[in-house]
Amino acid sequence: MLKSALPFLPEYFDRYINQTDDVALLTMLERAQEELQNFAWDKLEALGDRVYAPGKWTGSDILQHLIDTERILTYRALCISRGELANLPSFEEDDYAAHAQGNQRSLEDLKAEFLALRTATLYLFRSFSDSMLLRIGTASGKSMSTLALGFIVAGHQRHHFRILEERYWPIL
Repeated sequence: MLKSALPFLPEYFDRYINQTDDVALLTMLERAQEELQNFAWDKLEALGDRVYAPGKWTGSDILQHLIDTERILTYRALCISRGELANLPSFEEDDYAAHAQGNQRSLEDLKAEFLALRTATLYLFRSFSDSMLLRIGTASGKSMSTLALGFIVAGHQRHHFRILEERYWPIL
């Protein structure tokens, strides 16, 4: 289903959806997977633990955040696609990052996990029928569809890759 088929853009998460192309969801997720595979891994390696400002996440922390968030978003998509009526819990990204210790992991390990997770994400979204994609549920107190969650996954990655390009690469 195309992005333009979204019945509405969920509050707050629209900023991620707006960074995606108006193509079919699976096409967008496949593009995001290509962007992940072709990412400037050498620059991230060269960056090490440097940050562009005090208190900002390292490149490894950003990758761990992307992994954690994709897991949460796909869990939400699974729940909503299956008709879950409960409000799915929110999460505080800074708390997760503080406990995840992404900068304690090797870049190679984070990359391998992220690529494996994206493959699993593609399989999950391929399994959804159109009616499952259009189901509406609640997460973080906000209404959203399964379809929106798929576009959020891709847009969230683009958001953070742009931050790396615009704020981190210049300090290399």
